[in-house]
Formats: sequence, C-alpha cells, structure tokens
Amino acid sequence: MTPEPEPIPFNLSILDQSPIAEGATAGDALRNTLDLARLADTLGYRRYWVAEHHGTPGLACASPEVMIGPIAAATSRLRVGSGGVMLPHYSPLKVAETFSMLSGLFPGRIDLGIGRAPGTSARVALALQRDRRLPAPDDFREQLAELLGYFAHREAAIPFRSPEPWLLGSSPQSAIWAAELGLPYVFADFINPEGAAIAAYYREHFTGSEQQPVPRVAVAVWAICAPTDEEALRLSASFRMMMLELYRGRLMPVPTVERAQRFLDQEGLPAEQLPASRRIITGGPSRVRAALEGVAAEYRAEEVFVVNIMHGHAARRRSYELIAQACRIHAPVVLAD
Repeated sequence: MTPEPEPIPFNLSILDQSPIAEGATAGDALRNTLDLARLADTLGYRRYWVAEHHGTPGLACASPEVMIGPIAAATSRLRVGSGGVMLPHYSPLKVAETFSMLSGLFPGRIDLGIGRAPGTSARVALALQRDRRLPAPDDFREQLAELLGYFAHREAAIPFRSPEPWLLGSSPQSAIWAAELGLPYVFADFINPEGAAIAAYYREHFTGSEQQPVPRVAVAVWAICAPTDEEALRLSASFRMMMLELYRGRLMPVPTVERAQRFLDQEGLPAEQLPASRRIITGGPSRVRAALEGVAAEYRAEEVFVVNIMHGHAARRRSYELIAQACRIHAPVVLAD
C-alpha cells in the first residue's frame, strides 16, 4: 500500500472575499461566509479572515469588523480577523477601539490584518472620506504607527486585550514597513505572484521586539480544488471571467460556470492562461496540495491562506474540504471536563 502523505509543515487558513453569485444577494453571500467559517472550524483551518471591498456587485463584505463578531460567535477554535482593514479610510483610534472590543469578547482569537489599498475605485474611495475638500493625505506609515501605539499603551486608552496585528501587502513598500515595525507579514500572491523576493527582504531586515522576536511570513494564494483536475479548471471559469471583466472596467456578480465558459471560449486562449499574470491553482487534491507546498516553500511561509471565488457555494465548501483532507489538517479533539 502507498503510505499516506504526512501533514503539511505549515498552517492552512482561509481568506474569504464573500463572493456574490449571479442570481443571489449580498445577504446570501454573507450567510455563506458564516456557513463556510463553521465548516473551516471543524476541518482544522488555523484562521478565517474576511476582506474589505466597497462599491462592487461581486463581493459582499464592506466592513470586516461587522462580520468578525458573528463568525467568532459561530465558531469555537478559529482565529478570526480582517484581511484586511483598509486603514487609510479610517481613524486609527476607532480601528483600535473596535478590534480591542472584539478581542475583549473573544480573547486570544482576534487578528487585525491591516492594508493600504483602497479596496475600491477612486470615486468610492472619495465617498468614504469624511472631509472631501482635499485629497486624502498619503500618511499610511503615520497612521500605522498611531494605531500600534494605542495597543502598546492600551491600559490608558483602551481597556481591552489587544488583537494580533498583521501587515498585508503586495509590493516592496509593505515589506519595508512590516520589517521596520516588527509585524507579522502576509503577502498577497493572489494579486502579485512575484512576491518571494519581497518576503525575503522582510525576513532579512526584520526588527524584532518583545512581542514579536522573529519574522513571520504568510502568503495568500488562489486555489480551487475538485475531485478531478478537469472539474477544478471548469469551476475556475467563473472567477477568470469576473477578473477579465474587472480589468476592462466592468464589475459584475460571480457568473455561472456555463456562462463563463462561453465567455472564455471567445477569448481565444486556453482558460488556464486567463487572466494573465495571475497564479490560480486548480486541480484535484494531490495537485493542489503539491502546488500549495511549492508556494509555501517559495515564500518560506509558515502559513498559507487559501482564497477563491466560485459561483456555487456547495462547490466552495467541497474545495476547502478536499484541500483539508489532502493536506491532512484536522481540528484538535477537545476533551470534555
């Protein structure tokens, strides 16, 4: 008999963008997020993070902090967090207070992933500003230092236990700041698949602290798993069409697989080559596991976040189940008192 593979040597987590399927509502998408989080809790995933996007008909979560509480309440073991809060839109004190409250409710389980990108168009980003007389200043580094300062002196300003802060990024600048400030770092390979050198820079220049003495790297990557390679590629058509249309300035809910396949057939290139410059892992369980191991090794990552967009919620659930089985992760058994 062929021996079963060993468990993967890194943590496996989920980044959920709460996709809105064609024919469904944003409320349906958010309820699917809660359902998927409950499943992830039983399967052994380490973290469950929700993203922030504004003004799009295809992604439902505009406020991670609104979803984190219900997800944490519906689960018992997962660390729950933001992937991420787009800090330029907000007051650092308000973010610190909100996530400290969540940590007070769910001690030891709340993560604060922080991002710099707008998560939307320039028009919607302007609408998010309270004062629209002038363009928002480019002061993310100062905002970030202020936010971390509230956690460092929380006894005076915020009477709750602090969440664990992480810095998110897809460019060299985020690695510079994460290294300077001694923060754990998550690189968005699903946006920029050329990030291994950036993660290496972060490790080499990391400044440790009492709270975080060593660098920690996680990578977020697209992955769709199905029983066969062919079925996984077929299911990925919805996301591929959605992204191509996004690049062309057309926002849309997640199309059905059948509609997306017809669209991709008209593009004149093999589906696996679309969209260009994106790493999209698709395949059966063994193929996806091998690819995730390869990405983790490339980034020297201690953790991999799996993100995907699919039209059918049942297919998304099955994808995460198959990945958990292939990677041999499982939730620890909790013995009753």
